[in-house]
Amino acid sequence: MSLDKILKLGNQQLYRIAEEVKPGEISGLKDSIELMHSLILEFRKKYGVGRGIAAPQIGLLKRIICLNLDGLKYTLINPDLHNFSHEKMELWDDCMSFPNLLVKVKRHKSCTVSFMDENFEKHEWNLSDDLSELLQHEYDHLNGILATQRALDDKSFWYKDLNE
Repeated sequence: MSLDKILKLGNQQLYRIAEEVKPGEISGLKDSIELMHSLILEFRKKYGVGRGIAAPQIGLLKRIICLNLDGLKYTLINPDLHNFSHEKMELWDDCMSFPNLLVKVKRHKSCTVSFMDENFEKHEWNLSDDLSELLQHEYDHLNGILATQRALDDKSFWYKDLNE
């Protein structure tokens, strides 16, 4: 396993829109899904952070998000975000595609995500606070949008030395 499988800021593939997954494609995507779950754990082991990754970050232009929350793995296929709150929160966003950079953004304080699991069964989660922010970040990746494009202004960037 190697973190160099994660595309880095500047790679033009990160700006492309991912396509929906069709039911018949799931079996052919199992290896990529397992890779994504493994990369979350490897990233977390190296950097101490990391809860999710979107398929475009490994060069797979499919609408898949993998999460690891409290040690539990989740795979969200063809997620759809809706019911956004009017209330927003401001935060420093990080990303596996630019691990040394934080970007100050605004995200909705709550939202709802509807998605299919790996068995193509439908689920819906009501999200708030850090989970709302996380899913908005990963969902942006599916639409070719990076946190750098959502920066509040041109001073909303912070380099962090991960070797400290």
